[in-house]
Amino acid sequence: MVKQPGVPLQFDWRWELLKALIIPWFRLAGWRIRVEGLEHVPQQGGAVIAFNHHSYADAVMLAWGVVHKGKRPLRYLAKREACEGRWIGWVTRWISVIPVDRGSPGARAQALVGAEVAVTDGDLVAIAPEQTISDSLDLLPFRHGPARVALATGASIVPCIGWGSQRFIGPDRRLARVLRLPVTVRFCEPIVPLPGEDAPTLTARLRARMEEQLAAVQQDYPDGLPAGAPWVPARLGGSAPAHADVLRQHEARLRDWNGPGATA
Repeated sequence: MVKQPGVPLQFDWRWELLKALIIPWFRLAGWRIRVEGLEHVPQQGGAVIAFNHHSYADAVMLAWGVVHKGKRPLRYLAKREACEGRWIGWVTRWISVIPVDRGSPGARAQALVGAEVAVTDGDLVAIAPEQTISDSLDLLPFRHGPARVALATGASIVPCIGWGSQRFIGPDRRLARVLRLPVTVRFCEPIVPLPGEDAPTLTARLRARMEEQLAAVQQDYPDGLPAGAPWVPARLGGSAPAHADVLRQHEARLRDWNGPGATA
């Protein structure tokens, strides 16, 4: 799909085709997907949607709310490797994903410019502030991307919390559960940039909101939080990798990708 400058992405036959290909699979598998707070996603105009990156299926679950239920196209900031992948590269081109080269500061900055243009054009742009999947299932340190786009455009940030899809493919990258999986997707009240606010301050507000809502979604999860379960954070009695260990590994990856102290 070729994105026309100044024109928001349209909900056309491509999205209907993707829905026809994807939705029956989840229904056949009996996934119980509960979407909450969809009224917080604007029906028109641009906005940033910040989501917690906890599984390989969370981007699809986010689209389940915005695209399937809300009937709006959704653009993602996604790592370039995914955009060029053999199996899903054609999908990312169809839906005009904004690719991010995590190993290049200049390319990361250019991707944020692309996100700003998209939001200004009236698109919804989804960004994972953690940048990568959190194997501990607790939130990783947030990058400033969503805040920078919101501050540059004046758009709001809609926090989105997903929980449950990590049971499909766990932290060990193996298929874990397929059938009758309960999943919660909660869209939260938009966060509007304040006059004079900077990216770190806005990011801190976003993180606080998402931490609060993640705890609430976990508490209300239909299957509870079984002790020892690999899809439950260690701090809640599960056997997911310890957050401190995951943080050390994450910080090492960030140094490789971005250099020390990068927050873009």
